[in-house]
Amino acid sequence: MHLPDPVLALARSQHGVVTRRQLLEADVTRDTLRWRVGRDWRLLLPGVYALQTGLPTQHQRLVAALLSGGDGAWLAGMTAGALHGLRSCSVGPPVRVLVPAPRRSRRIAWVDIRSTTLTGEPVLERDGLRVGCLARAVVDAAAETPDGRTARALVIEAVQRRLVRLDDLEHWVDARGRSGTVRLRHMLAEVAAGAWSVPESDLLALIRTSPSLPCPLANPVLTGPAGEELTSPDVWFDDVGMAVMVQSREFHADGLDWDVTVEQGSDLAAARVVVVGVTPAALARDPSAQLRRIERAHAGARRSGTRAPVAATPRPTLPIMRVG
Repeated sequence: MHLPDPVLALARSQHGVVTRRQLLEADVTRDTLRWRVGRDWRLLLPGVYALQTGLPTQHQRLVAALLSGGDGAWLAGMTAGALHGLRSCSVGPPVRVLVPAPRRSRRIAWVDIRSTTLTGEPVLERDGLRVGCLARAVVDAAAETPDGRTARALVIEAVQRRLVRLDDLEHWVDARGRSGTVRLRHMLAEVAAGAWSVPESDLLALIRTSPSLPCPLANPVLTGPAGEELTSPDVWFDDVGMAVMVQSREFHADGLDWDVTVEQGSDLAAARVVVVGVTPAALARDPSAQLRRIERAHAGARRSGTRAPVAATPRPTLPIMRVG
């Protein structure tokens, strides 16, 4: 029961995965299909087979998902984000697939197929896979993620690692025009304001609830009296020259050397900056207590009547769409 050469060539181009329709169109008989499925071939999805008996690879499963979607299908959302390298995303399950309307949305085993009228995005074709653009993947994944902190982590990572631009995310938020848009716009507003991690975003949101603290700067550029650049604090109160630092290796910006960052933090103390340290665990465990610590430190710095000779410059941010 040798397969025709065209079938073998097609299987090689699709990483050993073929559909029932492709086999029948290549003159493979239904008797051959019945005989070999379960013996020589593995059923991956209804009408989609791996020409092997062993477990499929992740790549083969993704090819199978695309073949289930049909011509023009592409990987999207959380799945596409993971394939683009976002640590906050996972390939699945479910594997996210988009198909052009008017095809219907459906769930097939571990594949979630969604119909869309937004078909103008650039699709990357790589090694037998069709992967949607990262900006749309980030927006769709954030919209589909019920946990707000997880969704924010995804958006912040994509922007902080310079994998996407804020204006590209804004474009796809606007293009979606669906429920959840307000939450997405709030996330983009936080990133535009300078939040570089979820704990920093949590900290800024917490500070905004204080009746006594002024509006702070997020990650400003600090310079000392001689014009030297100082460590950029996560949060900065310019009226009293006070920095608040989120102390966690995990949540520091990608690419920063942690040991160097810790050592450089001492330059703020040397410049007579009031430094308050908080941890993500403490913020999550008792945010009210952490807010009171910051308020007391700020009040003490104000009573002292002295301010560190440090200049703060806000980092440039992109315009952000309205949040109303």
